[in-house]
Amino acid sequence: MSFSTAARRLVGLRISRSSWILSRGANTSSKTLSSLSRLSDPNKDLIRKRDITSCNVVQPLRSENKVTVNFINRDGEKITVKASPGDTLLDVVVQQDLDIDGYGACEGTLACSTCHLIFEEETYKQLGPISDEEMDMLDLAYGLTDTSRLGCQICLTKSLDGMTVRVPESSADIRQSDGSA
Repeated sequence: MSFSTAARRLVGLRISRSSWILSRGANTSSKTLSSLSRLSDPNKDLIRKRDITSCNVVQPLRSENKVTVNFINRDGEKITVKASPGDTLLDVVVQQDLDIDGYGACEGTLACSTCHLIFEEETYKQLGPISDEEMDMLDLAYGLTDTSRLGCQICLTKSLDGMTVRVPESSADIRQSDGSA
C-alpha cells in the first residue's frame, strides 16, 4: 500500500504525490525535482508546499456555517446547540456534552436504539431514506412513532437548520437491564 493510500484511509486526507515526494527529503533526486517544477505554476514557487486537503467538503469555521438544533429532553427542557453540517445528531450530543442519559450506547454502530429521536413531520420528510438496519434497531425502541429515526444515522445539512427533535421518555439499553430475561 502506498503512503498516500494509507494516509487517506487512516485520517481521511489526500496528500498529493508531489507533497509525498518532497516529504522524503534527502531521497529526492534532481530528476524528481525537475518533474515537480513542471507540475508547478511558473509564476509561483518552483516547488509546491505540502498539499493536504480533506476528502470531505471543506467549509470555513464561521458561525454562519453552523446548524442550529433544538433538543427537547426527557424532562421537557429545550436545549439549543449549534453544530457543523456533516455531523450526525449523535456527534452533536457527544461533542456538546448534552445531558441525555444513556444516549448513543453503541457509539453509532447500529447495535442499539438509545439514540432514538422523534422528529417534527416537516423535518422528517427532509431526512434521507431509512436503511433496513436502522429499521431493525427502531423496532427495539420505546415510544416509536411514525417520525422516529436514530440520531446516529441523521447527518446535519443547512436545510435542517432550526429543527427541533424530541428525546423519547425512555430508551431501551441492555446495559440497564438486571440480566433476567
